[in-house]
Amino acid sequence: MEKLVKGGEFMVQDLEAKDIFIPEEFDEEQKMIAETCRDFLDTEVMPNLDRIDKQEEGFVRGLLDKAGELGILGISTPEELEGFGQSFVTSMLASEVMGSAYSFAVTYSCHTGIGSMPILYFGNEEQKQKYIPKLSTGEWAGAYCLTEPGAGSDANSGKTKATLSEDGKHYILNGQKMWITNTGFADVFTVFAKIDNDRVLSAFIVERNFPGLKFNPEEKKLGIKGSSTRQIFFEDCKVPVENMLWDRGKGFRIALDILHMGRIKLGGNVIGAAKMAIDQSVNYSNERKQFGKEISTFGAIKYKLAEQAIRTYANESAVYRASRNVDEFVEANIDSMSKEKAIVKAFEEYAVEAAILKVYGSEMLDYVVDEGVQIHGGMGYSAEMPIERGYRDSRINRIFEGTNEINRLVTIDTLNKRGAKKDYDLYGQGEAIVAGLSKLEGCSCCVEGYYENKKETVSNFKSVAKMLLTAVSKTFGRKMMTEQEILNNISNIVMRIYVTESTLLRVQKKDEILGLDASINKNMLDVLVYDSAEYIRKEAKDAINSFVENDDERKLFMKGINHYTCAKDVNVKAARQSIANKMIEENKYCF
Repeated sequence: MEKLVKGGEFMVQDLEAKDIFIPEEFDEEQKMIAETCRDFLDTEVMPNLDRIDKQEEGFVRGLLDKAGELGILGISTPEELEGFGQSFVTSMLASEVMGSAYSFAVTYSCHTGIGSMPILYFGNEEQKQKYIPKLSTGEWAGAYCLTEPGAGSDANSGKTKATLSEDGKHYILNGQKMWITNTGFADVFTVFAKIDNDRVLSAFIVERNFPGLKFNPEEKKLGIKGSSTRQIFFEDCKVPVENMLWDRGKGFRIALDILHMGRIKLGGNVIGAAKMAIDQSVNYSNERKQFGKEISTFGAIKYKLAEQAIRTYANESAVYRASRNVDEFVEANIDSMSKEKAIVKAFEEYAVEAAILKVYGSEMLDYVVDEGVQIHGGMGYSAEMPIERGYRDSRINRIFEGTNEINRLVTIDTLNKRGAKKDYDLYGQGEAIVAGLSKLEGCSCCVEGYYENKKETVSNFKSVAKMLLTAVSKTFGRKMMTEQEILNNISNIVMRIYVTESTLLRVQKKDEILGLDASINKNMLDVLVYDSAEYIRKEAKDAINSFVENDDERKLFMKGINHYTCAKDVNVKAARQSIANKMIEENKYCF
């Protein structure tokens, strides 16, 4: 790449296919790491799902030990700290594979992500040397304590307090944390608390054997039943002063950066879960007979299978595009800062993309497992079938790592701030689009050439979003962020743009640069772009109708929406059937 892509910059410039990374480019080492993860799941996790969900004493902790022995807990950890020192793309591939492990996926993701990375990214050298090698090998298990009964999405409103002891050697913690993953067996906790009357949080490394820690029994949950989730109480818990993470008052910054990381990782986790659910759906539809035929021969089932595949493929395309951006940012800054600091800066930089991946991915998986249950019919509602577990386990993802409602607002808030600071010409382009609405004529989608036409269409989608952002900013000014319904409309458009463009660039690169057969992938892209046009048109009209009261002005905006959401007509039935037929023939997700 000639120039590093900024976070959110996809809204103001159109990339070339050569400038993104796609899953078809995984190298042999990456594939080998993924295979190691799959072998571990096949051998140790999948045969023992009931034991995991029943939380058999010591069993899940033992699985972490075995994972540590194979090295899959330290993929992102530097070699000098007992890890493999792999790229972010590689760690995302491991997250994808491990994401199919139901409850254990949560255990693994917590330990390798929020349970370990705060210390790696923000700890001093002594802290890293003490804790990271043991976390990387599985000798110790990690957890992350942010949420409280009165502090969920508003994390900085937490009430847990830290007070310096009279001798100045310890911070004394008092308070309560809830929904803490891995609590039943974690050895090390990253705990957030406010020192004295501080306005913002600080962070501390707390070991399980520190005095003053108490734990509630395991929570009873809708899904992820095998994931240990307990409340923790700090009653005059003594934490050595040297266990403060980073500096006083920097805890909220740590929490935000770790959330950005967790959001991208969740976008990867759901890919593995979705592919497995699709496999289950295809397998069952090829076995189940009704009216003398396999139900996979029915058009209604083919529609569901194809739509499952399209959404999964689109999410995967966006995830690895963003993941490579993180690696590129690190590579570009490694000479001026430590790798750990560069990674943290990368997560901050791609906050928009992280929020998009979290929302789109979690909602994609919910769709996939829901239709998976439907394809199974009555059997899908039975605990005898694995799709039932997948359905229950999926639901938490729309709440994890900041609710989807919060992440939709984060997307727009971040874009708005960067546009206002002129990090890129978001509002300049938006003002030009608004100024030119009266001159628009007919449909905009008239460019010849397959990829050229698709690129023009997606670029026009961006015009809709920039037009709306500009109009909303001008109308509401500083009160813009209080208009949550309208911002949700715009956020949905921005998210669909990023995922659709990522899919377009992936298919083009696979076809024209790698020279691989992309005929069915084109069918996926055709349906996605066609559906996105209708989706974006509806969201945009809802937004305009919500705040533009002048009839002439509203008609002008509607003219722009209709102009910029034109898309080439597609025989969606034929396209979806080709996608479904390929999976039915292969008896699996095969894209």
